[in-house]
Amino acid sequence: MQELRQAALGCLAECQLIQKTSAVTALYQSWQSGALALDVECELMSTQPIPGRPERPVLVSPLEVGKRSMRTEEGRAGLIHALAHIEFNAINLALDAIWRFAGMPQQYYADWLKVAAEEAYHFGLLNAHLQTLGYQYGDFTGHDSLWEMVARTQDDVLARMALVPRTMEARGLDASPALRNKFAQIGDVAMAGILDIILRDEIGHVAIGNVWFNWLCSKRELEPIATYATLAEQYSAPTLRKPFNLEARRKAGFTEAELALL
Repeated sequence: MQELRQAALGCLAECQLIQKTSAVTALYQSWQSGALALDVECELMSTQPIPGRPERPVLVSPLEVGKRSMRTEEGRAGLIHALAHIEFNAINLALDAIWRFAGMPQQYYADWLKVAAEEAYHFGLLNAHLQTLGYQYGDFTGHDSLWEMVARTQDDVLARMALVPRTMEARGLDASPALRNKFAQIGDVAMAGILDIILRDEIGHVAIGNVWFNWLCSKRELEPIATYATLAEQYSAPTLRKPFNLEARRKAGFTEAELALL
């Protein structure tokens, strides 16, 4: 019987776009049907470069990514491409959370597999919509900030939960409403609908990060707010900036004390 964490590592190393997203979807379906084993204690090693990526997009510094004006079709396509790039990287980060960290409860691995499958679904929606504008994933540049934080937190699951879902992904909750409104205002109803789906699911993804961050803090007898502040400084997490989507953050499990600190 195929083992989940080993299979997740295989998906992470896959470079071909369609093969990666298809494999993630199939893996989630196999888990739901009970066709996968799970070894939570095995310490795995990667024998292939990770994450696997297609040759394009070309990765550049965030400062070198071109501006994306909503006034032109190319600009809108560039913005949709940027969102697709985030979702593609989010597939990789969810897969990495599965294979890399041993010794967590079974539900942890099930949660992150669900996240990976939903990120693959989001990527498919965005890339299909991008193609209606005459573009496809890889036609614009991208940056690697999300994976860089994944790499920095590879030695500690607590740091990973604190700084990837609860920080990097939570920023998407804040940005989503304004972005959705811009697409709705120009009459791109399909794109607005896709962003509604993504926001709904991403609230759940951030909530999963919150659940396991708080579980780990409890297990290690750490106070969550002080621990988060220490980790954010230690790992050079990005500074959070207004506006904040407080409603979405509440749904994702942030406490009133945490929201007050924003």
